[in-house]
Amino acid sequence: MNAADVDKIVSGAVLEALAEKKNVNTTFNITLCAAEAVIKKVFAAAKEMGLSVYAAVADGGANPVAVKRMDGAILASYDIALNKAYTSVALRKSTSELSALASPNGELYGIQQTNNGRIVIFGGGEPLYYMGKIAGAIGVSGGTLSEDTQLAEIGKKYWEDILCR
Repeated sequence: MNAADVDKIVSGAVLEALAEKKNVNTTFNITLCAAEAVIKKVFAAAKEMGLSVYAAVADGGANPVAVKRMDGAILASYDIALNKAYTSVALRKSTSELSALASPNGELYGIQQTNNGRIVIFGGGEPLYYMGKIAGAIGVSGGTLSEDTQLAEIGKKYWEDILCR
């Protein structure tokens, strides 16, 4: 094969890739600034509730964007918050919703045993959407199940009502 043949093959492949690009589904990923704003809102609500929590925000690919802790938050909450955010992106569901689906009679029973144990099946994780596409997720840990769920929902609502306008 000579250089002209290689050039023709590469050019053809590039043109084909460009033609297919218009069909690629791109996503919007949450920025560091937005992630920190969501966490700040969650921390303000946690402080009002008398809690010390961790909050983690992941982007649309489940990569951590920001993970922060309030003074006094317990160490175990770090991984839990991060994995709640991961779960909400990976499955595009709140971890509260996943809890029912993963119950012994649920459609997803046993899912928490997958993904190297990173799937969390209790409340405190919420997916964040922008224009109908997953942009990331918030995970909160450090309170009770109900408190973590409430705080994650506050972060999601702030994302939707303030940051996405």
